[in-house]
Amino acid sequence: MRQVADGRATVRVRSEVGTAVAFWCGEPTGVGREHHVEWTVEEDVAWGVNTRPASSFSPGVDEEEGGRIAFRGRLGLTGDGGAMLEVAGTHILFDLANPPPSTAVDGTWVEISVERNTVSLWPYLL
Repeated sequence: MRQVADGRATVRVRSEVGTAVAFWCGEPTGVGREHHVEWTVEEDVAWGVNTRPASSFSPGVDEEEGGRIAFRGRLGLTGDGGAMLEVAGTHILFDLANPPPSTAVDGTWVEISVERNTVSLWPYLL
């Protein structure tokens, strides 16, 4: 765990589909243990800007240069201005930027690249 200038803590999360550094929203005593987490991303899906067709058809979470995190999974459009990315059984909710992507991308594999400072992890119990 590492604190950044604004006081928030960052952690390296490891999963079956990749690793990334994100903001930790749980108790400091929970760091270093196994958790189920909810990914929260405060960046909209902007087709052709931060979202594009995936180069491979397997789920993934990867760090990119420039302080970005890339999520790869199946995109589901919710019809109410939102989207859901399914990454290895985990669902991450997104808002859609204007203009929204074509309905033709619903259910396709995509990569969404977002700024690291927009990604938070919230631990929860099953």
